[in-house]
Amino acid sequence: QVHLVESGGGLVQPGGSLRLSCVASRSLGKIYVVRWYRQSPGAQREFVASISKSGNINYEDFAKGRFTISRDNAKNTVFLQMNSLRPEDTAVYYCYANTLPQEYWGQGTQVTVSS
Repeated sequence: QVHLVESGGGLVQPGGSLRLSCVASRSLGKIYVVRWYRQSPGAQREFVASISKSGNINYEDFAKGRFTISRDNAKNTVFLQMNSLRPEDTAVYYCYANTLPQEYWGQGTQVTVSS
């Protein structure tokens, strides 16, 4: 069993930055991949970024150049640094972990980009 707790969301103006955190109840060394997803009202949940156990990193196109995923293994934490935020980035951001074969989701953290 892995519990994931996200934090760091909030209200930010366009062009601003936020750093989301996802704390896992298990060592990241025991988790195959951690991903960030997001879901806007009325839309499907979409992939944002991922970091694997081996350190392989991937981003969705809209995140490239603006978002950075990283981790602190000592704190069992994965971060999502989001810069140059846009109103269309408004969503609930979810952390996902796959331990092969099980999948886990956090409760989500709300990000609102508005002036």
